[in-house]
Amino acid sequence: MQDRNINDYLRRHIRTVPNWPAPGVQFRDITPLLQDPKVFRVMVDAFVHRYMDASMRPDVVAGLDARGFILGSVIAYELAVGFIPIRKKGKLPFTTVEETYELEYGSATVELHTDAFKAGDRVLLVDDLIATGGTMLAGKKLLEKLGAHVMEGAAIVDLPELGGSQKLRAAGLPLFTLVDFAGS
Repeated sequence: MQDRNINDYLRRHIRTVPNWPAPGVQFRDITPLLQDPKVFRVMVDAFVHRYMDASMRPDVVAGLDARGFILGSVIAYELAVGFIPIRKKGKLPFTTVEETYELEYGSATVELHTDAFKAGDRVLLVDDLIATGGTMLAGKKLLEKLGAHVMEGAAIVDLPELGGSQKLRAAGLPLFTLVDFAGS
């Protein structure tokens, strides 16, 4: 499938839930992408084919809690590299480093085990969706605190009107997404 065809194909399988979790919000639900085995395979293959190339191949894949775990772990498996969970505060049992970031209604903190990878590793950072960019930026900062080279941020969906992708690129993080909901 060509890039445009993949975008259109996946977009048809993303459910829009109006006014959730608050009035005026158009929630982009990826659950239908995961439920259909053919659609799930097309989505995963689009990421895996990008990162199989030697110039784009990560040493390890990091997934953001929680939906980034679904996609990130499958990509890591297919590439035969390790997977790192970046969790919400208080979920990891070993020595951690943490990063706090601002949300629309407060703040949140994510953590990472201090021995999750080797300094200098090329890390692909994965989440399901880029909205305001806060979670992915916090993940990038965490990884860099421990010496990672965060080579790219990857997500299924970009919501550019919320400013996250622009914020992440301005922070020096290249991005790759499959579906863009600009203006819709």
